[in-house]
Amino acid sequence: MSSITSRQTSKPPKFVSASATMATDTSNAFPCALTLDIPFPDARLASVALQALSVDKELSSLVKRDLTAVTAEGSSDPTVLRVEYKAATNRMLRVAVNSFLESLALVLEVQEELDVDAVEALHAQGARG
Repeated sequence: MSSITSRQTSKPPKFVSASATMATDTSNAFPCALTLDIPFPDARLASVALQALSVDKELSSLVKRDLTAVTAEGSSDPTVLRVEYKAATNRMLRVAVNSFLESLALVLEVQEELDVDAVEALHAQGARG
């Protein structure tokens, strides 16, 4: 009789939601592409996340990643972290994005737990809607 164990994962912080678009790149070398837009409560938190995540470079030459902070619609500040992936195969794309999302979850968890301004922004967003 075998038993199945499940690994508990922490829930993502409440102040972050993400949107993703996937497309095929016209480049033959990197035909698989994915863009993630991760909104933050303010530009400072987006910038901190960008700096923290930019340190880890992609290990495979079969994957390219571009991290930028962009302005959200109706905003003048760069509060959205945009991550653009291009990869040689769907599998390489999946592995790279999976690794990135684990790193992002850690950055968000630290921001939520240790950054007083992040907690205040979370409460302000909750009060607005």
